[in-house]
Amino acid sequence: MKKESVIFNSRDGRFKKPTGAIRSGDVLELRIYVHSDLDPLGVRVFFLYDRHTQPALYEMDPAGTGAADGSYIQYETSFPVYDTGLYWYYFQIETGKGIINVGRDGGTGCMITGSPMSWQQTVYKREYQVPEWLQGGIIYHIFVDRFSRSAGYDELKERLKLAPTANSPERHLHHIWGQQPDYKPVNGRIMNNDFYGGDLQGIISRLDYLKKLGVTCIYLSPIFRAYSNHKYDTMDYMEIDPSFGTEDDFRELCEKAGGMGMRVILDGVFAHTGSDSVYFDREHRFGGGAYGDPESSYRDWYFFHPDGTYDTWWGIDTLPKLNKEDPGYRRFICGEDGVARKWLRAGASGWRLDVADELPVDFLEELTEAVKDEKPDALVLGEVWEDASSKVAYGQRKNYFEGNKLDSVMNYPLRQGIIDFVRGGHPGLLVGTVEQLQENYPPEVTSCLMNILGTHDTQRIITALAGQIPPGNASMDWMASAALSARERSEGRRLLKIASALQMTLPGVPCIYYGDETGMEGYRDPFNRGCFPWNDPDEDLVGWYRRLSMIRREHYVYRSGGYRTVQAIEGLYAFQRFLTEGDRERLEKGNMPADGGSFSYASVITAANCGGSAEELHLTGSWCDLLTGRVLCGNTSVLPGELMILEEAPGDILGQE
Repeated sequence: MKKESVIFNSRDGRFKKPTGAIRSGDVLELRIYVHSDLDPLGVRVFFLYDRHTQPALYEMDPAGTGAADGSYIQYETSFPVYDTGLYWYYFQIETGKGIINVGRDGGTGCMITGSPMSWQQTVYKREYQVPEWLQGGIIYHIFVDRFSRSAGYDELKERLKLAPTANSPERHLHHIWGQQPDYKPVNGRIMNNDFYGGDLQGIISRLDYLKKLGVTCIYLSPIFRAYSNHKYDTMDYMEIDPSFGTEDDFRELCEKAGGMGMRVILDGVFAHTGSDSVYFDREHRFGGGAYGDPESSYRDWYFFHPDGTYDTWWGIDTLPKLNKEDPGYRRFICGEDGVARKWLRAGASGWRLDVADELPVDFLEELTEAVKDEKPDALVLGEVWEDASSKVAYGQRKNYFEGNKLDSVMNYPLRQGIIDFVRGGHPGLLVGTVEQLQENYPPEVTSCLMNILGTHDTQRIITALAGQIPPGNASMDWMASAALSARERSEGRRLLKIASALQMTLPGVPCIYYGDETGMEGYRDPFNRGCFPWNDPDEDLVGWYRRLSMIRREHYVYRSGGYRTVQAIEGLYAFQRFLTEGDRERLEKGNMPADGGSFSYASVITAANCGGSAEELHLTGSWCDLLTGRVLCGNTSVLPGELMILEEAPGDILGQE
């Protein structure tokens, strides 16, 4: 075995304590092992605050040998860290032959290098508590027009009436629920002007279904008045779109869902409006809009140029970009009678913020303050596609997790890791993603992560797992005609069961995109936005999701429990969820979850083999497979395609027999 010159693992408590993100004021302890062959004369750590240009320098003290054979010298130091935000650190070793810099090798190990890659340290101080009601729950993401409708064709068609304009032609309603969405461009543009009639009363009529599925939080795609079927082109933030219903319908949904133990959160689209809106009014529908009136009260909400053009969101002229620095716009969204508070008062329990990285930090702080002041346990969750802890956008470090901005984010990195493992059998990306987020995110953030397998912006998960990978030049016609064969669908259902089990048991809160639990297929927009198949659901898959939700609901470790990788080899991935020290302290003090319920406090191991050969899972003690009832102990063979959810045998879980 190759001898390592330096040993340090930022995710191991023997080398760094506390591991992971730390609270402001915590004392950080660092320990590194240096092989005696390097003949070290001294070791120091360079610790750079993200908002400074010069690092702090801490000398490390020798503290004896770091290995049984005496081949390593142990160096350590400790110091308090106060300012919230990000820090970066690496080590420097002085030897008789010169200076050696030691940085991160991209994983958990070290690399001796001239220009070291630093380890990241997140520091936070919670100003607002994350919503406990979300922890351990299940989110259900509804694209409202395609979920369930309550009215007849004639009534629905009447709701859609809107005088057409040159840029906003007449909208139309599909006669048949479940027809393929329109996808062909008109005059070179995708209009998104076809509808199926899903509405708020339709959702209310399906609350029993959602309750049986284990849903605790309903996340609605935008519901405010807008021209399109997707509603991201807001026409009026203060009005429910007539095609969806009324404000009274929304209040009724929140009230009835709340009576069944489910909250409702809304999609906040605050980076742009529609061009066909009260505020911009390019179509001259309302009067007084910014586009045609330089004296409009909305004029400073947007970015106009001398030639009459305006800034748009990603070049889409129907989505004029908003000036989030404008005081008038900020008051409109964050003020006492602003958008954020109005809909919380109407019954919403929080906001998912569309393209959160396009919202300036101070705007986000003001918005969060308004939300938490109105409803302290409301959720503020951002759409971020990368590791959000170190996100930089538009030249600004976002520092989402300092404690005064986002409660949490959508977990897009996890989605790709799950697909990579389940479809290909390679656990490396998934394990690396989970462990990286565990290291970089505060635990409160992790417990509220929105763990997704599909959204309105991605392929349907069963298609991603078992469908053909679209060629680079795949046309809309190709995607419209592509469907899983009988063999692919059978394989896709099997793989979806594994993927959903990982989604349900990894740290965070699983979010089911409507219809994924029935195996809905589809490539990207609009094919991933089909109608829920109420007349032909896949009952076996729905039953599987219900079973997973019951396992999740009955085990306390899925609320805020810890995580550790048990095994990760080609084909096999196994991880354990367990009570943390904080969990134990709360439970021993009698601080039970506010929603009550009877929980198992046992540790749980999820193990999945997505490879082509049997692999040995190494277990200590006795474990019961919650899927089969088998009791396992010692080395256990996990067959190709096999999934296990193992609960530890009863014992000294909380210090009591």
